[in-house]
Amino acid sequence: MKNMFAATYAPMKEDFSLNPEVVANYSKFLLRNKVFGVFINGSTGDFVSLTGNERIELLEAWSEQRDNGLYLINHVGSNSLKEAEDLAKASVGKADAIAAIAPFYFKPASLQQLLDYCKAIAVKANDLPFYYYHLPVLTGVNFSMTAFAEMAKKQIPNFAGIKFTENNLVEFQKTNLNHPDLDIFFGVDEAFCSSLSSLSKGWVGSTYNHLSPLFHEIKAESDKGNFQKVLKLQNLVVTFVETLSSYGSFNGSGKSFMSALGVNCGPSRFPHPTLSTEELENVSKTFDTIGVSAYFSS
Repeated sequence: MKNMFAATYAPMKEDFSLNPEVVANYSKFLLRNKVFGVFINGSTGDFVSLTGNERIELLEAWSEQRDNGLYLINHVGSNSLKEAEDLAKASVGKADAIAAIAPFYFKPASLQQLLDYCKAIAVKANDLPFYYYHLPVLTGVNFSMTAFAEMAKKQIPNFAGIKFTENNLVEFQKTNLNHPDLDIFFGVDEAFCSSLSSLSKGWVGSTYNHLSPLFHEIKAESDKGNFQKVLKLQNLVVTFVETLSSYGSFNGSGKSFMSALGVNCGPSRFPHPTLSTEELENVSKTFDTIGVSAYFSS
């Protein structure tokens, strides 16, 4: 589990219907670029824009790729606890683990309420490992993950760890130090290099789709102690994200840019943008100029 997970996009046809046929090529692309596993139906995969049946359809498509060596974490979180439970049930026999984000419309008012929500989901997945998906900037739910982990280990038998997507290295470090028995995956790609000194056991992110070779090099240079080069390489990640985000949102622009790497994930559903051919050409020129193109997954 100590490795890199790509948060995958939901491939679509031009009419905005799902295009699961893309998944086979998508998985080969990720494996070729030394990605250990996939985190599907998450924020990068626009789960809030998908129906429950569509999320199951993607689960089934990705499940067929597990024999190729990809570890599959299926995100099942929902504002509807019933839907999350159903998705957890559907994951049995198809995923290697599940994850759930906090409900973000009617929010849990206490840490115990959040745990009750997670318990109800985790039990439906039998003995599949359960990960809590911590993303306070979007959910507005922000409890101490150190405290959450302590309580979850006592209340959720299949609790395995946290996808920690918050730019809070102090809390991330505390959670790692206090819970060495758990997988605490770091989810802020722009701060990847900082996570290396904070005992990160793995990473889940969108840009591992595009820049896997760059992250492997950052890790290698960090291991050598070449920290000045590490920071220069990490800045390429930041610039990559900022450039694509300038077109409206990274989710849509990042998905569009996958076509430049040979994996056509199609358009994005509202409200995320889909880049035009001209915009993709301009983005590619920018990346050539700053030198990030040499590190693209291929």
